[in-house]
Formats: sequence, structure tokens, C-alpha cells
Amino acid sequence: MNRNRARGILLGLACGDALGRPVEFSSAAAIETEHGRLDEMVGHGTWNQPAGTITDDTEQALCIARSLVERQEFDPTDIADRFVAWFDSGPFDIGRMTMRSLSRLKQGDEWDEAGQRVWEDSLEGQNAGNGSVMRCAPLAIPYATDRPRLVAVSRQSSQITHADPRCTYGCAILNLTLAGLLDGANFPLRDALDDVGSEAPAELVAALEPLAGGDAPETLETSGYVVHSLQTALHDGLFAESAEDAIVTAVNRGGDTDTIGAIAGAVAGARFGAAALPDGWLRPIDEADELETLAEQLVESA
Repeated sequence: MNRNRARGILLGLACGDALGRPVEFSSAAAIETEHGRLDEMVGHGTWNQPAGTITDDTEQALCIARSLVERQEFDPTDIADRFVAWFDSGPFDIGRMTMRSLSRLKQGDEWDEAGQRVWEDSLEGQNAGNGSVMRCAPLAIPYATDRPRLVAVSRQSSQITHADPRCTYGCAILNLTLAGLLDGANFPLRDALDDVGSEAPAELVAALEPLAGGDAPETLETSGYVVHSLQTALHDGLFAESAEDAIVTAVNRGGDTDTIGAIAGAVAGARFGAAALPDGWLRPIDEADELETLAEQLVESA
């Protein structure tokens, strides 16, 4: 396995998250007015945090990566426990479905019950957010060569908080794409869609099929809806000419900037490797060293 690309997945995710954090919820026009083209880590803004601060995207990805390394296997109960401990630490950013699911876990629900119940109780339009696809990338490293198992663990990791099939299969498609990039595949998204086949929700597949064929949709949305987030982030991550361009493009679109930036960053990191990420981005990210170490340990466990 290409270690540079494996490190790129985790570090790229963090870079996109931290670059997008200060402009989360801003429109593209508002970002341009304030920053021109935002291409360096800045402080304050949304959430009023220092430059290089990660959000729930990377923090939950760290929970998954630490669990994989320490348990030497995918243990959804352990991951759920880590999510709850993180929730109890008082994060400044947490999604609604994640918060509701983790609250149920605290009340005694099992890992495969909480997200299911929250999903069943949620209205269409509020039931398929991007809160699981933003964090699932660490799984792609140890399970890269076992694609059926990668599909299973990706879907289960989503189910802890996001049980909608658009979310569970979204995680599977993203991680299959990352696994293909780690292996140097020529058409990683095409291969991913072929692997999940007809089981994946039609709406999700229809949104990603044009990208798999090399075509860009006329419009790319930046909402927190999982189908929008995946389509836009995969477009920027797979079509850009550099890792930096992928992440900057994703963030400057506005909207859910940290999450779309994080997903695009993981994809771009897998394409171009950690060495392609700007040092000026990595230096202010306090967790960069741990992310790099975890990536190396995940490669060893593959």
C-alpha cells in the first residue's frame, strides 16, 4: 500500500475540515467578499476558533482511527463509546442527528439501535445528513484490499448515528473510492459503484454516475444532505489538478464548507498523497502528527 496516499487520506481530511471551519454556513459570495479566495488557514469566523482548528469531522474520524489501531479490528461498540466520550467533552460543533443518536446511546441503546431509531423518527429532508460520510475515511486504509468487508464496516460505522441507506451506502462508496485510489485504480468511483451494485439507493447512484463517467453536473450543491455533499466533494476531489486546488475549490463553494472540504480532502489526499498538502496548512493543525502516526499504524494493520 502507498503510505504517502494513506497518510494523505487522514491529513487531507483534516486540512479540508480546518480550512472550511471559519467559513461554515457562509455563501460563496460572502467568502469572496471577506477573503477573496480562501486558500490559507485563518482564525475566528464561524465558531470563533484559532487557525487550524478541526471540527467534529476530524474529531470523529480520530475516534474511528484510534479504535481501529487499539482494538486491531472494527469494533462498533468501542467506536460508539468513543463517540459518546467525545460528545461528553462538549464539542463546539456537532450535527443534529449525531447529537440525537449519541444521546440515545447514553440512555442505553446499542450501537445498532440508536441511529436506527433516530432515523425512523426523522422526517424526509432531515434524515440523511452528511455526518457519517465526513468521518468514515480511516476505515478505507486497513480494509482497502477486502472490499466486501470494507462495504460492511463502512455501512455499520454510519449506522451508529446515520442509518438511512443513502448515508450507509454513501460511506461505502466513498471508502471504496478511497481504497481504489490507494491501489492506483484508473476509475475508482466507477469501480465503487459497480461494487455496491443495485443495492445502493437509486438517488445516490444517479447523482454519482456522471462523475464516474468523467462528466460534471451542471450545478453542484453544498448543503448538508449526504447526496449533495458526496457529489460535490467527489467531484472536486477527483477532478482537481492538485490536492490544494481540490480543497480550496470545495471550501470556496460555501455552504457546509468544513464537511465538503473534509471529504474532498480525503479523496484528494488519497490521489496526490500527504506530500502534496501545503506545509502552511499542516503546521497549525495540532492533531496532524497523531493523524500521520495513526495512518502509518493503519497501514501496518492492513
